[in-house]
Amino acid sequence: MENAPNHIAIIMDGNGRWAKKRGLPRIVGHEYGVKTVREITEAAAQLGIKYLTLYTFSTENWNRPALEVAGLMSLLVRTLRKELRVLLEKDIKLKTIGDIDSLPKDVAKELKEAIEATKNNTRMTLVLALNYSARWDILHAVKQACKAHETNNLKIDEITEELFSSFLSTRDIPNPELVIRTSGEQRISNFLLWELAYSEFFFTDVFWPEFTKEHLKIAIEEFAKRERRFGKTSEQLNEKS
Repeated sequence: MENAPNHIAIIMDGNGRWAKKRGLPRIVGHEYGVKTVREITEAAAQLGIKYLTLYTFSTENWNRPALEVAGLMSLLVRTLRKELRVLLEKDIKLKTIGDIDSLPKDVAKELKEAIEATKNNTRMTLVLALNYSARWDILHAVKQACKAHETNNLKIDEITEELFSSFLSTRDIPNPELVIRTSGEQRISNFLLWELAYSEFFFTDVFWPEFTKEHLKIAIEEFAKRERRFGKTSEQLNEKS
């Protein structure tokens, strides 16, 4: 699509409420949400998006009922095993951001195997934010910078935005131009706080299990109409063009 963003990040919200409206267990909503992940991933690749980041499981999600968390972890393992073949066929690379080593061992194992198997794919990069929080990532980066200061003689004045970004788990991923949140909520929820400094936001009332390729295209078309000034004026941008 013309003027489509290079990187889209999505806060996939509303699985549980979608199920509740239908008198179904919350885990059923998550299962339908996986189907949407598959459809939107393929749609994004077809539309020429190079990076798609999905907020899959936050560090705060551990506070949900234990049965739901266990169901989510089991669903994640099953999905990774099932979808690996599709990722390979569609030439999609899988990456993760977050504290992966603190996930259950079977989940971490499946993730690392899928990442290794798809590392040479080039059509699109699918980034799963798992056991992720932006505050955790920023704090981890600060600790890494302090460690470099102590052991590698890194001077405080040498810590630039670019250097600090290299300590984040998103260091190999461009910042998202467009962030989509489903289900009508309008907040960031501890997601990519550093990286979203100049991102455009698109909020929709549609629950994630009902989000389609057409909804994705509407968000991209809305993004294409916006003027991204990055602190400059419209006149400055027009002069440059």
